[in-house]
Amino acid sequence: MVVRENTEDLYSGIEHQISPGVVESVKVITARASTRIAEFAFRHAARHGRRKVTAIHKANIMKLSDGLFLSCARRVAKRYPAIAYDEMIVDNACMQLVLKPQQFDVLLLENLYGDIVSDLCAGLVGGLGLTPAANLGERCAIFEAVHGTAPDIAGKNLANPLAVILSGAMLLDHIGERDAAVRLNEAVHAVARGRSGRTRDLGGNATTDQVTDAIIAHLTSGGRSRSVEARPSATGGGARRRS
Repeated sequence: MVVRENTEDLYSGIEHQISPGVVESVKVITARASTRIAEFAFRHAARHGRRKVTAIHKANIMKLSDGLFLSCARRVAKRYPAIAYDEMIVDNACMQLVLKPQQFDVLLLENLYGDIVSDLCAGLVGGLGLTPAANLGERCAIFEAVHGTAPDIAGKNLANPLAVILSGAMLLDHIGERDAAVRLNEAVHAVARGRSGRTRDLGGNATTDQVTDAIIAHLTSGGRSRSVEARPSATGGGARRRS
């Protein structure tokens, strides 16, 4: 699970031109935001039975900014002795995710690193079409797939619906409907395991409607999977991959 701070860092958009041909971008890291995201990562890990939180950083170079992020994470970690805590430099973490992803559990990252690593992790599980996301604020929350809108396949019944459906499962969990979230996750996994339940971005031929209907059938049948009939979409369209 990738836990990404989403309000500051280089994405604060503070840039200016010092002189012709020289531009400066300001990296903003605050103790407040760093502590808030670390607290969320550990609370979430404790609630969901996760075993470890790994803070990803570049404090060997950015000693003040990333150093502050780490110091906040370390303070929070002390309040959760039952959850293991370690740290890893971001470039090594990317290599380790490719070589041995099973060593990780919850990744805690600043904004820019989290943006990059989240797409890397999506590639480990089959792509952005399978990756849900939640933006959780203090007073509101937004649940959405991490991929873009894919206008090239809009209205063609080709899009993979699983990322959006899994985002819905995250919403259910967030509002306390954990049993419903578990059932929905299990239905998605059951359908995705079958080749006939895969859309074209996953190497199959199922349409958006067919995959969705298969998940609904799994839920209403009490967990008994029903295969998806792979047939050409009535709306046509060649094989596309979402960007």
